[in-house]
Amino acid sequence: MTANGPKLLEYNVRFGDPETQAILVRLDTDLVDICEAMLDGTLSGLDIKWRQGSSACVVLASKGYPSKPQTGDIINGLDEEGTMQNIQIFHAGTAFNESGQFITAGGRVLGITAAGDDLVRALATAYAAAGQISFDGMQYRKDIGK
Repeated sequence: MTANGPKLLEYNVRFGDPETQAILVRLDTDLVDICEAMLDGTLSGLDIKWRQGSSACVVLASKGYPSKPQTGDIINGLDEEGTMQNIQIFHAGTAFNESGQFITAGGRVLGITAAGDDLVRALATAYAAAGQISFDGMQYRKDIGK
């Protein structure tokens, strides 16, 4: 909101959008409660709470994205043990192979989303987590948040 009314740079509402994923990790109110309140017309009475700080999302993409992404590559380094702190990994273009391993199945493969006290920390956490993951032809932008 500005003195001249609302201003909007970009509007994303699909849960698959990296911009939406970055915002959702800061939502403290249960998203199901929000959706139910929208459906039954009680959203204005719901106290929606947000976590303090900043967040960022770095998309790991397949070789050839966006025109013709390479698929079928095994994804290594996913955090099965849950040791990555302040990280949420959104699967976008993934599948399982016959051995039960995650493989690439699209252009935007993973959204590595991190929260932190400020944008510098959130970005550092997201890039550190991205550095632990690998698959053949993996690419990602290194200018997010700049």
